[in-house]
Amino acid sequence: QVQLVESGGGLVQPGGSLRLSCAASGSIFSLNAMRWYRRQAPGKERELVADITSGGSTKYADSVKGRFTISRDNAKNTIYLQMNSLKPEDTAVYYCNVEVKFSKFSSSWYPYWGQGTGVTVSS
Repeated sequence: QVQLVESGGGLVQPGGSLRLSCAASGSIFSLNAMRWYRRQAPGKERELVADITSGGSTKYADSVKGRFTISRDNAKNTIYLQMNSLKPEDTAVYYCNVEVKFSKFSSSWYPYWGQGTGVTVSS
């Protein structure tokens, strides 16, 4: 199976920065798209924040464009989310999501979720 360990969340003042990490481990042959989602309040749907393909192409939610940067280190099976110019509305639990292939003989990708890391932006 696959384990995703997230880190880097915490409390930061408006205008500050944080860097989230999500490391995948287990019987992984390959990782496809990797994403960051967030849930801003209990009961609210998770929102896609940023996406990065295996080739390195990225997409962002309009609300974070120009402030957040997603990146990946394929050698470490890790994705990052650099968050700058943080605003109170960025307060949320952030989740990583990855697509995993377990064998070179398989054409199936399986989604896995991290446990979430909390980000609070407040003065």
